[in-house]
Amino acid sequence: MDANQMKRAAVIGAGTMGHGIAHVLASSGIETRLYDLQEAAVEQGLGAVRANLAKGVEKGKLSAAERDAALARLSGTVKFEEAIAAVDVVIEAVPEKLELKQQIFESLGRRLGPEVLLATNTSSLSITRIANVTAHPERVVGMHFFNPVHIMKLLEVVETPRSSPAAVQAALDLGVRLGKDPIRVADAPGFASSRLGIAIGLEAIRMVEAGVASPADIDKAMKLGYGFPMGPLELTDIVGLDVRLSIAEYLERELGPRFAPPALLRDKVLRGELGKKSGQGFYAWTK
Repeated sequence: MDANQMKRAAVIGAGTMGHGIAHVLASSGIETRLYDLQEAAVEQGLGAVRANLAKGVEKGKLSAAERDAALARLSGTVKFEEAIAAVDVVIEAVPEKLELKQQIFESLGRRLGPEVLLATNTSSLSITRIANVTAHPERVVGMHFFNPVHIMKLLEVVETPRSSPAAVQAALDLGVRLGKDPIRVADAPGFASSRLGIAIGLEAIRMVEAGVASPADIDKAMKLGYGFPMGPLELTDIVGLDVRLSIAEYLERELGPRFAPPALLRDKVLRGELGKKSGQGFYAWTK
């Protein structure tokens, strides 16, 4: 498992995180296949990568030749076997449902040899539970990227008690190859970033609920007073209120009532106010 020798990768799931991961893999010189169940999802993911690369050229962050080379290394498919054929690494980025991820990793374990690195992009679920259904669980790690993937530098590499040193090192080295600055954390609920981020985000929502201050003023307090690049409520809108609710519910089950979701968060999700993706969350968003 030498990250610098990896030539082919598969990304399972073409959503926001999946297409972002495919973007950075292809840009780093790795032939990348983006897989999803529906052609429309694959095409939407590939289109997002093309748009982000074009924006990079416009801003002078990469050349047209670099854009074209990355696109030449990127393809999409709805055929699972085609996606994972002869790969060196698979990164899963499907919705945060443990049973779904376990199904995928059980299938990957049966189809791929022990030398293939298997990584999940989950932001909070137990990597150990995902790895336990997989043949050779020692090659399973978490690789938690941050949105937007092609811009954010942080990568959490999450190791289970069964992760081999070689797999963990390969994930760390791959992160560096992708231009990330990785941190190494143990498999604990919420890891490092989600656990702290959710705690701050939930308290900010409780403050809105109690009428302490407006969302804009709470966010301004954290940006100007603590140097946050983005306020916790704006970040919640970008991540998605439904995603934050799901993570909070999981952490409440695992860590106790301090992570209980505020009623305001539940109410907004029920009303379809999911943040930027729906046009309304704690802020109104326009395309």
